[in-house]
Amino acid sequence: MKQFLPLCLLLATAYAARIESVNFEDIAERVNSLNTTWKADPNFPSNLPVSSIQWLFGAKESDATLPELDESEFDTNDVIPEEFDARKKWPECPTISDIPNQSKCGSCWAVAAASAFSDRLCIASKGKFKSALSANELLSCCTDCGYGCDGGFPVEAWEYFKEVGIVTGGGYNSSIGCQPYPFPRCGSSSDPLPPCSTLPDYKTPECQEKCTNPEYSAEYKQDHHKIKKTYSLRNIELIQRDIMKNGPVEASFTAYQDFMTYKSGVYHHTVTKVAAGHAVRIIGWGTDNGTPYWLVANSWDKYWGEEGLFRILRGSNESGIEGSIVAGIPDV
Repeated sequence: MKQFLPLCLLLATAYAARIESVNFEDIAERVNSLNTTWKADPNFPSNLPVSSIQWLFGAKESDATLPELDESEFDTNDVIPEEFDARKKWPECPTISDIPNQSKCGSCWAVAAASAFSDRLCIASKGKFKSALSANELLSCCTDCGYGCDGGFPVEAWEYFKEVGIVTGGGYNSSIGCQPYPFPRCGSSSDPLPPCSTLPDYKTPECQEKCTNPEYSAEYKQDHHKIKKTYSLRNIELIQRDIMKNGPVEASFTAYQDFMTYKSGVYHHTVTKVAAGHAVRIIGWGTDNGTPYWLVANSWDKYWGEEGLFRILRGSNESGIEGSIVAGIPDV
């Protein structure tokens, strides 16, 4: 069953209906009038053409699948707590708290994958490895992963980690690692960053089999880190047990247009119009006034949502988020 729409189809639809625009003020007003489990804010300029918001997303559906993990991997006698936050469980791993910025590039699939891999490598190494891994290498060099800034496949990203691995690399201008992210931070209409809508549509960077950071001394080939086992997760309890044991996972979901107006609370979609497929990183879960949620890190910087995070309804496959989860075990 399809859980989110291919970005290429959405882009084609947007092209065919280029005059269509999104009024985020109207959407936010409607959400807030419903007095539901979350609050909205326009966040982005109203009347943006549909085509101009696609670059904030980028998850594509793949025909490939990963084997499902089963309960034999876990001690099912361990109690699953009502609340869990990977940042608190592993405070020695700084990448878990990091909120990346994908800029005006449909690279969420690569950013979320590299971020979850970074978290898991730190956890597996018991805090010895603390660096961020490079979304840039995945974005530019994985030829089976899709179309770079035009969207990609999370499943193939984790297979690339297994077959090839990726080098280290922090955010834009961070001077961290071998290949830092190549595009500048941007944001919504209400934060101190340049609005993403004002930036050019960035093209997929050329694959470079070398370190692009002149301040980094390690050799490119020796800097690669790999995954030894990849898998998917469908069962809610197993998703929780895997996060508790191994760390954050990458999830893909259908982002509806009201998702862009998210400000706080437990999100569930209230409109039927789709923005695009999106990939994110689930770092925990909890309950808010009786409403169960997943705690999720987005890739639109710390000024969006709840300091870069959002909470989404847990247990009912809201927006398909529980149907497309992938992860892996680092080779340490």
